[in-house]
Amino acid sequence: MTSPKAGSLTVLSRLGWPFRRATAPDGGERTANHWRPTSLRSEGAAASAAARKSGVRPRLVLASASPRRMQLLAQVGIEPDALRPAQIDETPLKGELPRRYALRVSYEKALAAREMISNDPELADAFVLAADTVVAHNRRILIKPRSVDEALASLRLLSGRAHRVYTAVQLIRPDDKIRSKVVVTRVRFKRLSADEMDSYIASREWKDKAGGYAIQGIAAAFVRKISGSYTNVVGLPLHEVVLMLNGEGFPIHFNWLRFSDSSGD
Repeated sequence: MTSPKAGSLTVLSRLGWPFRRATAPDGGERTANHWRPTSLRSEGAAASAAARKSGVRPRLVLASASPRRMQLLAQVGIEPDALRPAQIDETPLKGELPRRYALRVSYEKALAAREMISNDPELADAFVLAADTVVAHNRRILIKPRSVDEALASLRLLSGRAHRVYTAVQLIRPDDKIRSKVVVTRVRFKRLSADEMDSYIASREWKDKAGGYAIQGIAAAFVRKISGSYTNVVGLPLHEVVLMLNGEGFPIHFNWLRFSDSSGD
């Protein structure tokens, strides 16, 4: 069996990789939104690099409004300067596999957020961080349930079985090079009773959750075994995100000193 770490992917390239075109559900083509190079962001790329070398703290924009991702970032001392959640079509394409889906959706989120800040004087030179988390049973993508029936169907499918959680992370640098990574975690649920499933549905914790459950909440009682990153299942693989940001020169450790100051020791 392939280990979760073997499913990771890291790519550094110019924008445009790898989702210029994709087959839409109606058989046509979907093209990602692109932009003209004349913007404050493109004009200020060189100045931004020089500022970072001189010790000026770069800005970070999170392409999400997820409280879970905000809490995870705060846990390791990362405070985004702005949130730019993207409203995109997250419908899986026909025949699209979970890994490819997570990469495509996270990439489109990153592009949309980058577009929003490209002419913002305060944020045009910021790093852009985006992510998308997908729960899958075999090759089947379990979308966020839109109804009680869908949430119950998801729990029934996961009950007593193993599934995988994919999170694709995209980091767009100020010079518009992009680093991508996919992290995979394997999760096994215990066999759920009808009473457990009905009670969980009544809790409404499943709403707006990939796969219809929250491992950081009540659903932690369902998990028999987890192989790989726990924070990946919550919505953001912290180890990998910290490595990505640190590798691109973002000052991860700056706020750690504040933790020691606030501890009173």
